[in-house]
Amino acid sequence: MTGVLGRDELAALVARDIPHGAYVNLGIGQPTTVADHLAPGSGVVLHTENGMLGMGRAARGDEVDADLVNAGKVPVTEPAGASYFHHADSFAMMRGGHLDVCVLGAFQVSARGDLANWHTGEPGAIPAVGGAMDLAIGAKQVFVMMSLFTRDGRPKIVPACTYPLTGLRCVSRVYTDHGVFEIGDDGVRVRETFGQAEAELRRLLAPVELLSR
Repeated sequence: MTGVLGRDELAALVARDIPHGAYVNLGIGQPTTVADHLAPGSGVVLHTENGMLGMGRAARGDEVDADLVNAGKVPVTEPAGASYFHHADSFAMMRGGHLDVCVLGAFQVSARGDLANWHTGEPGAIPAVGGAMDLAIGAKQVFVMMSLFTRDGRPKIVPACTYPLTGLRCVSRVYTDHGVFEIGDDGVRVRETFGQAEAELRRLLAPVELLSR
């Protein structure tokens, strides 16, 4: 058991688990950092909803081109073979089942795999659905990358989402700073823990019942 993971460590863990040669969309925010940790020769092809296939890692220094950005407006690199297309074509790829994996952030994930990631429902909060609903139903696997607890210590894996839903029963795996969890028909299963024993996570996430790895 290691310590609680930092953002870069978590991104590297997600990158490691993406299958060789997969077509992948990285959601806005923390998931975009996964691009920086894909191993050379991974064969992973990154898709962005603003119309790019074959996106590279984040651009640095003289590589930055303000016209070459991902969906989160972060400057990115352009590997050989990258291509561009209309926004509508990008969404057709997302909705048409052409993506193997998408990695999204979340406010909440339910024990049955429901996803809430576009609005907290709080007065004054700015909704930001983007293409998350299209990705949630269109990708063959949905990975969530998030902190396990809110700033005030509330768990974000919950029996049922209390925030507006993005998708139903769509999440297959949740990567967090405290552990990795698989979500299937039988519920939430602990795959790996960081910084805390499995028994302690069971206590902190109750009433969600965690299945043993």
